[in-house]
Amino acid sequence: MVLLPNKTEVVYNIEGAEVAELADALGSGSSGRKAVRVRVPPSAPKTTIMKKLTHLDKQGRAQMVDVSDKQSTKRVAVAKGSVSMRPETLKLIQDKKIPKGDVLCVARIAGIMAAKKTAELIPMCHPLNISSVDVDLSIDTRKNKIDIEAKVKVTGQTGVEMEALTAVSVAALTIYDMCKAVDKDMVISDIMLMEKQGGRSGVFKRK
Repeated sequence: MVLLPNKTEVVYNIEGAEVAELADALGSGSSGRKAVRVRVPPSAPKTTIMKKLTHLDKQGRAQMVDVSDKQSTKRVAVAKGSVSMRPETLKLIQDKKIPKGDVLCVARIAGIMAAKKTAELIPMCHPLNISSVDVDLSIDTRKNKIDIEAKVKVTGQTGVEMEALTAVSVAALTIYDMCKAVDKDMVISDIMLMEKQGGRSGVFKRK
């Protein structure tokens, strides 16, 4: 369903577990099929209602999505994130004077390892035979941060978005772990999916 900017009221037809969930939120014990009216401000931007969550079954229980009927296609995902820190900390990393070792090298390896272990960390992820994982780390001396980018590829029945995000997350955590003795004020931020290709949903690129 699409929300149109000139509409101030939208009707959702829902049933079953969705009604129960909404009834709880509204403090009502109603059940069955209901039409729910939602007020939309006239100034609200045009948007599209999200699709049904595939990781929930008809009873609202968590499930692993069955991908057995999907065709194997080439899939790519790119994620990014950053670790901000004190200028002195960044200088120690550049000069390779952090006591635990070469921060960028270790973080890169940690990110690659994490991508391969994603299914063991995220409960509903499928184990995948990943084709390629690239983790790049770049130093931004102007903003006193390290930018992380992970690109993951696979030919399979499901995407590698979570693998790319996990690679960035663990690389960032590794940077924090290696440098926390000299800088506990570091901030991990802006971890996000930048791009994905392949699969039924097609191409996504963050603007």
